[in-house]
Amino acid sequence: MIQHEITRARPLLDSNGNIAEPGFARRALPVYSRKAVRAPAVRIKEWDYYLVSNSRCALALTVADNGYMGLDSVSFIDFENLWQHTMSPMSILPLGRRHLPESSSSGDVQVSGRGYSISFRHIVGGRKLRFEMSGFSAGMPISGEIVLTDEPAESIVMCTPFRKRAHFYYNQKINCMRASGSVTVRGRSYDFSSADSFAVLDWGRGVWPYHETWYWGSASGEADGVPFGFNIGYGFGDTSAATENAVFYDGKLHKLSRVSFNIPRSAGELDYMAPWTFTSDDNRFDMDFKPILDRSAVMDLRLLKSEQHQVFGLFTGSAVLDNGKRIKIRGFPGFAERVENKW
Repeated sequence: MIQHEITRARPLLDSNGNIAEPGFARRALPVYSRKAVRAPAVRIKEWDYYLVSNSRCALALTVADNGYMGLDSVSFIDFENLWQHTMSPMSILPLGRRHLPESSSSGDVQVSGRGYSISFRHIVGGRKLRFEMSGFSAGMPISGEIVLTDEPAESIVMCTPFRKRAHFYYNQKINCMRASGSVTVRGRSYDFSSADSFAVLDWGRGVWPYHETWYWGSASGEADGVPFGFNIGYGFGDTSAATENAVFYDGKLHKLSRVSFNIPRSAGELDYMAPWTFTSDDNRFDMDFKPILDRSAVMDLRLLKSEQHQVFGLFTGSAVLDNGKRIKIRGFPGFAERVENKW
């Protein structure tokens, strides 16, 4: 498929609140302004999500203002001992009062509540993530500080319209940031070293339809000593202008067409812990995926529902760069997920 690349800075939305130029960019050229959104504050969704991981463990931090509710989440996953825990305190009707930044490259995030605090700050040369939460797991707290550096020059930036008027999704995924620091949980300290630990930022702003299902996969690390990663996904919005599928190699983006998540079934149901495969219609992305752990969560409040399966595991296969070079990986840590939301 022919994909439209956005190459100049301009307002993200037109006067009607629709995406002015659908497509993808390598930097955050479109300018998001909350004041330009033509939807009630209760329907605007804004979030910053960081995932920091290596082959031993992973940390996920979320700060979200979804209009009708705020969500602050801390997740920790221990791959060696096969356990994970998540706590996600919620607040009612923040309606933009959390003042999440209108750009991923500037502005800080600071939230706190009963027994916890989370902050994302820009510092010289990178970003600093700090958090603490009491009574997190086994009656014990979790806390930590992570510094992210080596942000690549290019990332995948998506301007995706929905078919419904004034509905849109503006998203940036920054892969392959190096991570260093430590997390203390269940009385144990887990270290993250920039030599083998990487982070991805999922920065999202938009107005979504009530019921959506999406698929997302991501991995960051090194291939042959060079920073390498990928972002794959689909399932929401009108992606006729561009997909979010991309490979990152040595700081540069290599654009992919459409990628399919082939999740096996057992007795008619999706079997998330059986081996998956991934294929692309341009024959540039071909991966096997061996699951290690399913970070699943189900919330059903009738009008509001969320069923999430974020499956961590190991990718083995190949990806082809724009110049035709084939990058082969084996046992490369990452995740793939399927999420259904009524929100």
